[in-house]
Amino acid sequence: METFVKRLRQDFPTLLFVSGDVASWSANTGQVTYTDSTAPSALWTLLHELGHALLGHTSYESDSNLLLKEAAAWEEALALAKKYKQTIDTDHIQNCLDTYRDWVFKRSTCPDCGQHGVQPSQSLYSCLNCQNTWKVSSARFCRPYRLKSALTQ
Repeated sequence: METFVKRLRQDFPTLLFVSGDVASWSANTGQVTYTDSTAPSALWTLLHELGHALLGHTSYESDSNLLLKEAAAWEEALALAKKYKQTIDTDHIQNCLDTYRDWVFKRSTCPDCGQHGVQPSQSLYSCLNCQNTWKVSSARFCRPYRLKSALTQ
């Protein structure tokens, strides 16, 4: 992994590549964090996080916007993999995207009637079926709590 990261540092000198426990992209620091794992998925994830950096991803406006950015970062990772003569397992990509799809599915489910709502703001959903509204956490990697809004109680 270190040999590959050394090449990335040369090719992308404005980015900071740092080993860590969890792979991520920080637009605030210009840092791509990667894991030292020898598993092939570690390299794929590094390319994915680099994809976020190259696409200029800084934030997301809605759950669907986050899902689009995740898919775009994987597309960029596939292009980078081709450039560096690597192969990314497309099943791995779909499994990663499925975690976001499942997250959005749970967050968008109305706690009253079970139908799926629309997201008028980053922390609020509204059900078109029963007119319920509920708040969701801004955290991406936690249980998708749905707090019923005072507007419909």
